[in-house]
Amino acid sequence: MIGAILLGFVCGVIARMLTPRDVFRNMSGPVSWLVSIGLGLLGAVVGYLIFTVLLGIGDTDIFDWGGLLSALIGTIIVVPIGSAIIRARNRQKEVPPAEPPAEPPAVSP
Repeated sequence: MIGAILLGFVCGVIARMLTPRDVFRNMSGPVSWLVSIGLGLLGAVVGYLIFTVLLGIGDTDIFDWGGLLSALIGTIIVVPIGSAIIRARNRQKEVPPAEPPAEPPAVSP
């Protein structure tokens, strides 16, 4: 368990340093650490699926230090995808609501 968390943290930090303009750069403190761990763990799963399941190479343990390279590659794939998803959500929130249709002018008799 602790090994998986450390693997996720290391891979998350390295991938975030290698990925330019990711949306997670503005974070600091414990939130940044938790994001790094989450991205690293998700990247480890992606790396395991790519290298072990699809290509048949690598370690059979998902969160093992033997799979550090595949976890790092998986995390480098996950960080830009996560950044793109967050940017798309932020753009949707910034769109101003549509104005209600104008009422027709009143007709005087």
